[in-house]
Amino acid sequence: MKIKIKETVKQKKGWSLYKLAKVLNLPQQTVYSWASGRTQPSYENMDRLCETIGCSVGDLFEAEPVQQKLNLAVNQ
Repeated sequence: MKIKIKETVKQKKGWSLYKLAKVLNLPQQTVYSWASGRTQPSYENMDRLCETIGCSVGDLFEAEPVQQKLNLAVNQ
């Protein structure tokens, strides 16, 4: 699953990742690393992230529909 921090924070707050990092009082690199999928936030930071953005954990994850996965598997 891919974490959708950039899209969610833009949609919910109109913020950039830079602004999010400042509000969370975290290094910019940390937030960019989460957004790119290189690392994942800790449980504590995930809670802070959701509270700050005003979203659920589910809002941050992009689940590929099962039918789309099945179609990809058949077409390969």
